[in-house]
Amino acid sequence: MKKRFSEEQIIGFLKEADAGVPIKELCRRHGFSDASYYLWRSKFGGMDVSDAKRLKALEVENARLKKMLAESLLETEVIREVLRKK
Repeated sequence: MKKRFSEEQIIGFLKEADAGVPIKELCRRHGFSDASYYLWRSKFGGMDVSDAKRLKALEVENARLKKMLAESLLETEVIREVLRKK
């Protein structure tokens, strides 16, 4: 799924809202829903752009490590199964 807005843009929107722009006006001007705004606020609230980039990098690394762990566990299970049959 392609995201419509980058993390940098989202943080910019949140900063605009913090500066006093009404939420409804902000959403209408940039073309997103109130629900998206509140979801983004819960995820990115209080972050800077560098924090968001670091979060994204950590999420990618976490996904890679989870995949490695799953492959390792699967390999271990296959080895155990082969040893049980002998």
